[in-house]
Amino acid sequence: MRAEDTVFVGGPLDGRVLSVLVGVTGHPPKTYEVPVPDPGGGPDTVHVYRREPAGHSRRLGLQQGWKYVYEPEGRSGAPRPKWPWSRGR
Repeated sequence: MRAEDTVFVGGPLDGRVLSVLVGVTGHPPKTYEVPVPDPGGGPDTVHVYRREPAGHSRRLGLQQGWKYVYEPEGRSGAPRPKWPWSRGR
């Protein structure tokens, strides 16, 4: 598997660069979740980061990598697309 150094913006990982595995298409996952264990033994706290383009080249406007931006409210409640070949459950 190939990995890409990715910058994290905001939240507890602000300013850190971590190696993130990329998929078959060469892109890292759309969201990155960081579980933090509770010292008291309670449920883990999950910090969510959303993928955004890091920048664009000046002349051709090509995308130059990715960065992860902190989502303070956690996962977005947006419904996923309903594909016609999916079964209703």
